Amino acid sequence: MHLERLTLILEIVGQRGEATVTDICAHSELPKATAYRLVQDLVNAGLLEPVARGRFAVGTRLKRIVRADQSDHSLIERVAPSLRQSAATYGAAFFLSRLRGRAVEIIHVETPGNGVSFLHPGLGKRPLHACSCSKAIVAFSPDLLLSKHLEGQLKSYTEFTLTRLEDVTAELALIRQRGYAECVEEIERGMCSVAAPLSHDGPGATLSIGATGSTRVFSPAFRAKIGVAMVRIAQDIAASLNWDSVPRPSKSA
Repeated sequence: MHLERLTLILEIVGQRGEATVTDICAHSELPKATAYRLVQDLVNAGLLEPVARGRFAVGTRLKRIVRADQSDHSLIERVAPSLRQSAATYGAAFFLSRLRGRAVEIIHVETPGNGVSFLHPGLGKRPLHACSCSKAIVAFSPDLLLSKHLEGQLKSYTEFTLTRLEDVTAELALIRQRGYAECVEEIERGMCSVAAPLSHDGPGATLSIGATGSTRVFSPAFRAKIGVAMVRIAQDIAASLNWDSVPRPSKSA
């Protein structure tokens, strides 16, 4: 019964585009107090969002859920060719990551197809504060990480891992300025990576692409070069998916 009421409210709002609690009551016969409480539950879950005083629309989280073209399989199918070409061009492993719940996961990796062994980042979850693929996403959705209750709770993987929220906040600001994130031996000694979000808002902000390699190859100069290229590649992928493209970093970045 509870689930049916929530579903009915979502259907009403989805069909109307925007709706007030009064509109919902008129089409559902729910008592106003009940409708208001259920709407607040849906807002708290990200399934509805307020768009004006007393008016609600379908929330960003629900939009992400119902977009069939954002399944892992579909995204990999459409993004893999660009990653494969980039891996061959730059001689490094390229990967695709996505926000799933409140964690970021690497869901696909492409390595240069020349028979030489390359460092592989592996698939699976990455810490929000200590991996370029995660930081590229968190920088444009800082509420995912920046909470006072996390002070002193961020895990240190190496001596280079940033664990103070003040330091992480400063790094996220830098990422927003230049458009890409770096991880320099923060998870594993000798390993570096660079990543950029597919866009700075919308569905692309929940996805990032990146490249990884050894500190010997991923020198500061190489990271800067591939970082700028990563933003451009992300921009091209976003355009191919009909999403807003990532703005290019300014020359002063």
